[in-house]
Amino acid sequence: MRLTPVVAMAMFISFSGPAQAGTPCEQVKSEIAQKLDAKRVKSYTLEVVSKDQETDDKVVGTCEGGAKKIVYRRGTGPAQTPAAADSPKP
Repeated sequence: MRLTPVVAMAMFISFSGPAQAGTPCEQVKSEIAQKLDAKRVKSYTLEVVSKDQETDDKVVGTCEGGAKKIVYRRGTGPAQTPAAADSPKP
C-alpha cells in the first residue's frame, strides 16, 4: 500500500500530540511503530534525537517533556544501535 503525501502528513501530525510530550521516548517510539506497522508501512526507522538537532527527516512525535523528538526516516532498514554497528562480525 502506498501512502499519498496528504494521508502521510495527516498521519504524522496526529502522532505528535501534547499528550505524548511528557512520556518516555521508548514508549512513544513503540506506539508510533505499532501504528505504522498496523498501516503496513515497510522499510522505515524511528530515531530519538535532541529537540535542537537539525534534521531533514519528518518529526513524528515528541517525548520527555519536549526535550527530545522522534524522527521518521522512510526507505531504510531497521536502525542499528551504535554498539551493534561497531561490534565485530564473527
